[in-house]
Amino acid sequence: MSSRVALLNRITHYIVNRKGKQMRPMFVFLTAKMISNGDVSERTYRGASVLELIHTATLVHDDVVDESDRRRGFFSINALWKNKIAVLVGDFLLSKGLLLCIDNNDFDLLKIISVAVREMSEGELLQIEKARNLDITEAIYYEIIRQKTATLIAACCSLGAASVKPLSEEVETMRKFGELIGMSFQIKDDLFDYGTQQIGKPTGIDIKEQKMTLPLIYVLNHCSKKEKSWLINSIKNHNKDTKRVKEVIAFVKDNGGLDYAVSKMKSFQEQALKLLEPFPESPYKNSLILMVNYVIERNK
Repeated sequence: MSSRVALLNRITHYIVNRKGKQMRPMFVFLTAKMISNGDVSERTYRGASVLELIHTATLVHDDVVDESDRRRGFFSINALWKNKIAVLVGDFLLSKGLLLCIDNNDFDLLKIISVAVREMSEGELLQIEKARNLDITEAIYYEIIRQKTATLIAACCSLGAASVKPLSEEVETMRKFGELIGMSFQIKDDLFDYGTQQIGKPTGIDIKEQKMTLPLIYVLNHCSKKEKSWLINSIKNHNKDTKRVKEVIAFVKDNGGLDYAVSKMKSFQEQALKLLEPFPESPYKNSLILMVNYVIERNK
């Protein structure tokens, strides 16, 4: 990430010192090790690095788009250095990632990553397009989260497999595995908005931002006409009213929205674990299973 530009070095240093859980590189390494029985190569390290660079680039750009001034408990890049610099830093990280593949002729890895970046952009735009009318279907919701969230985790797992066994059928198996994990991951995020035992009080941020999440979609499609118009009116016109947002949260809970979302999340989790069954027992496989369960059980 080093550059001849001192300003850029200061910013990338700031980013590296505030790294997150690094879940995505873990998926790359664990997948590669499970498939190769612990034998990873430089290609695996490059793949994990590229993914972290691309992921960080998307986060920097996301903070600009969302006008967010915090990231992982610290000031975001745009909060400290303004939007123009943040966008350019995101572009720099993206190009660094792509060049790391090109310089080492890892064109198969580059393709996996490029597809993920394209899908993530499409997913974000699809969400913006559909957010304007609140009649989103469950199928469209799954398509949005598949592109927005699941595609990057799918890329991690397929890239891990491709780094040790290029062009093998494991590459596609692990892509599906990652996609299922990503779907569970996003539904878990949706549930945080309604509060959990660990977090305590619900946040209602998604409702305030008029985001259509699975608990809400389910209830909108399973309540009476009168209740539906009350819900839509609440989200469209009263989303800044704390009391009204609390009423919406309570209505979604009382009408089985959370239970339905939890059952779907667990269904994706079970499908993912099933894909791991044919692989021989190993500490890497066990760690992957722990990662899958962490996605479901995490409290932040």
